[in-house]
Amino acid sequence: MLPLVQIKNLSISFVQDDKILAAVKNISFNILGGKITALIGESGSGKSVTALSFLQLLPAQAKLTGNMLFSEDGADSEDLLHSSVSAMQQFRGNKIAMIFQEPMTSLNPVHTCGAQVMESLMLHKKMNKQAAKKATIELFEKVELPRPEEMINRYPHQISGGQKQRIMIAMAMSCDPALLIADEPTTALDVRVQKNILLLLKKLQAENGMGILLITHDLSLVADVADEIAVMYKGEIVEAGFAKEILEAPQHNYTKALLACLPTVNSKGKRLPVIEDYLQNTISSIQESSESSSIPSSEIVLKVENLSVSFPTKKNILGKTLADYKAVDDVSFTVNKNETVGLVGESGCGKTTLGRAILNLVKPTSGNIYFKEKNISKATDTEMRLIRKELQIVFQDPYGSLNPRLSIGDAITEPMKVHNPTSTQKRRKEKAIHLLEEVNLNTSFLNRYPHQFSGGQRQRICIARALALEPNFLIFDESVSALDVSVQAQVLNLINDLKAAHNFTSIFISHNLAVMHYISDRIMVMKNGKIIETGSADEVIFHPKETYTKELLNAVPNSKLIY
Repeated sequence: MLPLVQIKNLSISFVQDDKILAAVKNISFNILGGKITALIGESGSGKSVTALSFLQLLPAQAKLTGNMLFSEDGADSEDLLHSSVSAMQQFRGNKIAMIFQEPMTSLNPVHTCGAQVMESLMLHKKMNKQAAKKATIELFEKVELPRPEEMINRYPHQISGGQKQRIMIAMAMSCDPALLIADEPTTALDVRVQKNILLLLKKLQAENGMGILLITHDLSLVADVADEIAVMYKGEIVEAGFAKEILEAPQHNYTKALLACLPTVNSKGKRLPVIEDYLQNTISSIQESSESSSIPSSEIVLKVENLSVSFPTKKNILGKTLADYKAVDDVSFTVNKNETVGLVGESGCGKTTLGRAILNLVKPTSGNIYFKEKNISKATDTEMRLIRKELQIVFQDPYGSLNPRLSIGDAITEPMKVHNPTSTQKRRKEKAIHLLEEVNLNTSFLNRYPHQFSGGQRQRICIARALALEPNFLIFDESVSALDVSVQAQVLNLINDLKAAHNFTSIFISHNLAVMHYISDRIMVMKNGKIIETGSADEVIFHPKETYTKELLNAVPNSKLIY
């Protein structure tokens, strides 16, 4: 029986400024029906370009050679690379579906979530509107979206990042495709939902005999679900075979490096290895203890008392709130000087809302926030502008938080102009260069724009911008969640180095428990807007008290790679 897809000698290049840039170099591998094939590698290795070629979604300047033979149920194969436009319309969404990497930019902001899924059902399955609506609600239930009847009427900006990703998964699975291409499908999801989504994909795969191409940088995820693995590095397949064999006995140094970059319990207090350590045979350097960990003092920098944040869900015609949703519910905690406090919980539990409320970017409904003994929950906009020199945030989505029209140099110097208007342009530029050097970026990048950088580079730029005003308190909101393991290790090492250099206090928001244990002194667990457990990093990870915390830990994919 023929494989579902046979990729033969595929090469993809792009013409840019009269130069030919090779993105994929003569790769060959198969995808079997009823199996999960994982394509793993760092950002920029060619994984997503390969995936987009399945559906002819690459730009016109892309030059492709080779073959990609699709054969459903043993039927005659069709070359996807050379199919007509009309033939591809039958493949897209119907026989081959794709879950894109960034749900925020993949969903149409002017249509409701329900309408976008219903459109696929009405187009490919010829359903009427009523039947499509019923099927959409059922799909939303399968991917565990809360209140699916309400969710179909919400717009993308009204739901969390994890919920947007689940909408994309529901849309991709709506037509029961023979091949599902999942490009980083669980990046924005917490561990429990991640596990449920993967179980759902495996269940649907078993029911339909569906083949899955799983593109990911999360090796613990791969270890749990993949049947076969292809490791991609700089456009080439450097290692391929059965998942268990490659994970237990990797042959290529690059594969070994990807596995070593994962934070483990033994790496706390040490520098994490990065790809170059293995490829340049300097791995012994990673065993050195990190000098970056500063000891928290007993001085309280931030005190939150009975904080609540509510959002109206229903209003009458006069604008009066009839019903609301409590995103943060009566939360109280303190943060000491030089301490890193981890905030962990599922998507939608209120982590990001809490972080933004501390900065007054979201107005608290009730409660008090004391920063250096000053009640900032009652501060005016003018007072908050002064306070924000000391209190900064690194947002979850680096691409969305950088102005695409501003060069990187302008993005970093802009806060200096606002808060210190008497500073000279020369002085601001010198400081921007120094900040780029601190976050390990080339100073020649100063005049480039956000779209010219990788995800990891953009995240470092956001960290440099947050440090421009020399704050002593930083909030990191899912700052490494979308990064591949090697870049994640680089950013975590960078954060530790900067803590040592600047002695700042921080709240680190994440759903990755291994990262949380590595970076945090203390961890707070959040559920349904409430903090249900607090303790040292070791106490929460190794001796959890709450059932919910235990469930989060049990849901960590293939935890033996981490613990």
